[in-house]
Amino acid sequence: MSKNQGQTTFSRRQLLLGLAGAIAAPLHALAQTAKPWRIGFLAGGARPADGRAPAALRLGLTELGYVEGRNVLYDARWAQGDVSRLPSVAAELVAARVDAVVVIGFPATLAIQQATSAIPIVTVSAGDAVGSGLVRSLAHPGGNITGLSDMSIELAAKRVEVLKDAVPRARRLAILWNQDDRAMTLRYQQIESAARALGIRVQAHSVRQPADFDAAFAAMSREPPDALFLVADVVTAANRKRVIDYTAAQRIPAMYEFSGFVQDGGLISYGPSIDDIYHRAAYYVDRILKGTKPGELPMEQPTRTYLYINLATAKALGLPLSQTMLFRADKVIE
Repeated sequence: MSKNQGQTTFSRRQLLLGLAGAIAAPLHALAQTAKPWRIGFLAGGARPADGRAPAALRLGLTELGYVEGRNVLYDARWAQGDVSRLPSVAAELVAARVDAVVVIGFPATLAIQQATSAIPIVTVSAGDAVGSGLVRSLAHPGGNITGLSDMSIELAAKRVEVLKDAVPRARRLAILWNQDDRAMTLRYQQIESAARALGIRVQAHSVRQPADFDAAFAAMSREPPDALFLVADVVTAANRKRVIDYTAAQRIPAMYEFSGFVQDGGLISYGPSIDDIYHRAAYYVDRILKGTKPGELPMEQPTRTYLYINLATAKALGLPLSQTMLFRADKVIE
């Protein structure tokens, strides 16, 4: 069952229909230049099957009059889960002379920021952009960067509270995060603080590479936690199946930050929609292409968060969820 009151996330059908309507889109952007704009996209994760920039980003630009193949071209690149490759991949985008770059995650944003001070950057889901040093402030980012926060720092306490509501008996919380990612470490610190405020003891399990997960799992098996919180980044997202399979085998309820993890079998997630964020990033690209300096565009935060619950996973864990919690969910997967 699902409940989507006021929900603005985009279904695959909506994205495909919107992109298919590109032929009929207004051509005001075409009039700006005879040469198509080149929009770069950079991510640290794996290349998707279609090898294209995110559909929600392309849909947003289509709605603003940018017709792919006519007045806009996309140059999308991925580091294939290897963060060490990001500087060279970022350099490739700079060499391609794109007009703007949309980038996801802190390591990828840092890589493109270090690669160019001239090409405008629109960052999304990079954690605490101020605390990590990417921008001067949300109101005045400065330099050649702007974008959207994913509110992960601000949402840390709420996510712990939601997990506690789902698992009232939780007294020990394992937190799994990539210690090499500065933004994720800031996130971990906020989650730890929120957990301690609720009287929950934290078991910290940092990872830096795929080989570290086995050690983290072994530590959790020796001292089983009552629940787990996975901090999402390139490394943890690339190993999501291992985490989901381990928590299922050990019957550990787990909180994730984004709905994709729940759709893949995780128990629960609370946070903004990545598709919503990508769609809104198109507005920033449009403003930049029309002449606004990125550093003068205030960074935005998502206006909506979503609670996803995988009821099939809850049943497999033997975890009873209250009807109140199920009613609050924006989507319940059965």
